[in-house]
Amino acid sequence: MIHVKNVVQYYGKFLALDHIGFEVGEGEVVAFLGPNGAGKTTTMRIITGFITPLEGEATIDGLDLFEEPRKVKSRIGYLPENPPLYPELTVFEFLSFVAELRAVEKGNLKKQVEKAIELTDLKERRNTLIGFLSKGLKQRVGIAQSIVNSPKVLILDEPTVGLDPLQVIDIRNLIKKLSHEEKRTIILSTHLLAEASEICEKAIIIHNGKILVSDSIDNLKREHFSDTVISAQIARNQENIPDLLKGLKGVKSVQMKGNAVTIAAEKDVREEVAKVLVGCGAGILELGMKSSSLEDVFIKLVQ
Repeated sequence: MIHVKNVVQYYGKFLALDHIGFEVGEGEVVAFLGPNGAGKTTTMRIITGFITPLEGEATIDGLDLFEEPRKVKSRIGYLPENPPLYPELTVFEFLSFVAELRAVEKGNLKKQVEKAIELTDLKERRNTLIGFLSKGLKQRVGIAQSIVNSPKVLILDEPTVGLDPLQVIDIRNLIKKLSHEEKRTIILSTHLLAEASEICEKAIIIHNGKILVSDSIDNLKREHFSDTVISAQIARNQENIPDLLKGLKGVKSVQMKGNAVTIAAEKDVREEVAKVLVGCGAGILELGMKSSSLEDVFIKLVQ
């Protein structure tokens, strides 16, 4: 659905994007991650047709973005980090205006607006002035404007920034709904890596204008964190514990800090660890296994 190849972009002498390339399949929900200044927003502006790169290619749904920009833009919905809303218009008036700008057929315009209102759960607010809405509801209006033309591709830039926890949950559920029920291809830029893990199945990580990785989140965890990490909190610290645990089959390393023990192993050895700790009289207050997270992968790659 999205194909980017050898895209280069400068701002003056600053190299913002250095021959980046990636692909997003139809119906995929992809997290686009990177530190501030990594090139995320520039990439999004390019694949939505807001700016043209100095070099490279980009196609959306098989159409060349730079040769057929109007056709491509009709297939894209875009939510910038700060969506431009008109506070003096009602929700219905604003979405009708956006639908007109997006060249939605007049005979189908009202139907499309009503569908966007329903999908974003704004029915009770359809005649409310946007200026009177909370930040969370304004964000829903921003998402509604991005889908009012029924695009195949959604580009969402920090869709939950500045929202309270309940509003964040609402927006996450809305994005899942647009993905699973509407079968849209979604690229989601966010600094909240737990959010990315919950919503997305694939991640693209960019840093200093270069794509570091592009793969499923599960594959990234397996590739970059092959060890099983087991943590234990013991009742009594004993000097010989590391040596005893290192003697277990599959254990690669043992670290002790106070009464906390961290073990890296090739497999789950919690049962064997428990026997050793109980057998030597250390006692066990807590024993658990830590799974690698997308945050672990991100920090490892970027640092």
